[in-house]
Amino acid sequence: MLSVLDILVIVGFISGLLIYGILSGKQNKSTNDYFLGGRNLPWFVAMLSIVATETSVLTFISVPGIAYRGDWTFLQLAMGYILGRVLVSWILLPIYFKEGVSSIYEIIGSHFGKDVQKTASGVFLITRILADGVRFLATGVIVQVLTGWPLWAAILLIGLVTLVYSLSGGIRTIIWIDALQFGLYLAGGIIVIGFTWYLSGPVEIEHIKMALSSEKTMILNWDWNLFSNPYAFLSALIGGMLLSFASHGVDYMMVQRVLSTSSLKSARKAMVGSGFFVFFQFGIFMLAGTMLYGFYNGIEITKDREFSKFIIEYLPTGIRGILLAGVLSAAMSTLSSSINSLASSTVIDWMGGKASIQLSRWISLGWATLLIGIALLFVEGESAIVIIGLQIASFTYGGLLGLFLLTKFNIRFSHISIISGLIASIAIVFFLKTQGLAWTWFIAVSVIVNILTVLIVDKLIKYLKK
Repeated sequence: MLSVLDILVIVGFISGLLIYGILSGKQNKSTNDYFLGGRNLPWFVAMLSIVATETSVLTFISVPGIAYRGDWTFLQLAMGYILGRVLVSWILLPIYFKEGVSSIYEIIGSHFGKDVQKTASGVFLITRILADGVRFLATGVIVQVLTGWPLWAAILLIGLVTLVYSLSGGIRTIIWIDALQFGLYLAGGIIVIGFTWYLSGPVEIEHIKMALSSEKTMILNWDWNLFSNPYAFLSALIGGMLLSFASHGVDYMMVQRVLSTSSLKSARKAMVGSGFFVFFQFGIFMLAGTMLYGFYNGIEITKDREFSKFIIEYLPTGIRGILLAGVLSAAMSTLSSSINSLASSTVIDWMGGKASIQLSRWISLGWATLLIGIALLFVEGESAIVIIGLQIASFTYGGLLGLFLLTKFNIRFSHISIISGLIASIAIVFFLKTQGLAWTWFIAVSVIVNILTVLIVDKLIKYLKK
């Protein structure tokens, strides 16, 4: 499927990443450099790294498909994302910078003890492995479609390349490469928009115009079935806000980027700015999906193949290679970030920060191997892949967010009550999913159940001790 020129573009891109990663690795003199980049990275680069890490290839293939099959109501979630990041900047970032933590779960440890810190870190580690396994699958799917390679071969190629530069360069290299990769795959969306219009004849142009002027570009959904429809306006806005508040406030992979900046002010710029960039990026890929719907006159296309179908059938040689490089970029940005944050949390939360750079790299290698292995086991479901990824996060983020909010209580809770609340918060989400509650409410319910369970169990324990 790929021409020689396409392959040369991809090989050149991968070679550049490997060379940069190996050379920049020489700047790492300590684990602080390896995991936090010396805490002096520019806020703008950190911001782009956040966007590249969170959206990844899910945006590249799945968001255009959502617009192709439906409308733009997905953007309501992105509106909530902006509000959620404002909450993170206002409530959580000041605590992290005041305490000078290397891992955010150290805050949990200082309030509730090392055991609870390790528990919170463990929940993060499990969530990252599962959620990023889905993201990795999404990458393998589109590379398979574009190249004809077996799915396992696509996953292994991406995993091995990412492993080399992330292990060599550490977080500094990862964040700078993320910023470059963000620009590359955003350009991919713009290229598809341009070529869709350029290659359209009079009939296709009319179809595209009709699609863009129809209900397919509807953003606000005023359905009042808030608890069953995840895309009802208030459901999506509140759900997006709480999801972003949790993911960017208590998920170490995201917070690690702003901890690598020099000050609270820079961290806040990176955090809030990323919300606006994500909204813009989703808008680009939604526009691409709707234009493709008009271009193909709404024919039914296999789920999450809408974008890749156009790339294969219509983009010229060379341009197709750039687009595939963008896909690889999207995958590598998330995978490299996941590897480094998993290793960082392991070293800091479980080993007390006592590890050399060499040992940290071995730990990174171990997590990378596990992540790649799990990705090979995932099977595609009926939902859009991006929705599956968000749902996985929703199962545990509420429990973690509840833990951080409990640190605001001036109460010394028992370990039993804290762990009981965390277990209850995760269990309630599994139950509610079977009852048909829209997934956008999972975090809100989970946080409430977590806090109430902790308060009730703690009071019960203190009463029984009297």
